[in-house]
Amino acid sequence: MNTLLITCFFTLNLYLSAFALAEDDNLTSEAENRSRQSTIKLDTEAQRLSGIETIKLKPTTYQPEFTAQGKALSLQPLLALRNRYLLSITYGSSAEARYKQAEQSINRQQDLYQNGITSKRNLQEQQSQWQSSKALAEATHLQSKAIIDEAHLIWGKELTNWALSANTEQLNGFLTNQLKLLQISLPTGKHLVDSTKIIYIDVTGNRGKAKKAELISTVTQTETIGQGESYYFKTNDKKIISGIYVTAWIPEQTTQTAGVIIPKSALIWYMDQAFVFVKTTDENFSRVNITNYSATNDGYFIQDAIKPDDQIVVKGAQMLLSEELKGQIPKGNDD
Repeated sequence: MNTLLITCFFTLNLYLSAFALAEDDNLTSEAENRSRQSTIKLDTEAQRLSGIETIKLKPTTYQPEFTAQGKALSLQPLLALRNRYLLSITYGSSAEARYKQAEQSINRQQDLYQNGITSKRNLQEQQSQWQSSKALAEATHLQSKAIIDEAHLIWGKELTNWALSANTEQLNGFLTNQLKLLQISLPTGKHLVDSTKIIYIDVTGNRGKAKKAELISTVTQTETIGQGESYYFKTNDKKIISGIYVTAWIPEQTTQTAGVIIPKSALIWYMDQAFVFVKTTDENFSRVNITNYSATNDGYFIQDAIKPDDQIVVKGAQMLLSEELKGQIPKGNDD
């Protein structure tokens, strides 16, 4: 009796295990095929007449990005600081020259006074001029230093060096309007990866038309653009003018993700769902839902759903959709 019970117990366990495995296989198969909506059959001649074109996807990598907002800044305030600084340097040079001359004069007066050639009054007058020249030279030096400190506080070290340097090479591009200065403010909690030197920007928010912008330095003062970290960038995008707002695309991380890039013409929409058609055989096409994609300059990056070597439709997808929908219409009763 005991032997019979044990045998029944093991048999039941084996049956339940087999049933569970079968269910798992069904779930896996269902998950793999969820994005494959249906199959449309179209012979070669019909494909040619319909103008269907396909391409084979190649493997590629993509660096995830996040968006940020920015603004093109006018360099007028920085140039005004530069003019003030150059003027103070000119005054300082003149004051320094007068101070050195006064110092030489007082040394002569002291020698003359010690030898009884000049009066004490003349010496005192020369000392007064010397002290006045010294004070003026020190004041102009402090004024120059104050302008440098102000520029550092507002614009940061890099832009201050560009503006206050005697060499205007770094500023020339801005002065000739070939380069534009941008302040990009990151969303709260986002950071610029240390290796990031180039980002992409566009005034219309179109990633496909975005132009490069090159990192200059960190912004020392946060404006109302955003409350996150802010950085100065420069760009030669001719559409940028002072005061205009831009959208920026910034690398999320240093590592890249493997996947494929499809042309924009391959992605179509139906019932608020994006999808592509994949050519599975010479005459069969399957509609594949695309739930996650990222816009790039060349199209859309897709990490899953479709893979390298898949043959996707880049022209004629709308016709395939029409064929699929036509097949879903119930046929009427002839009676």
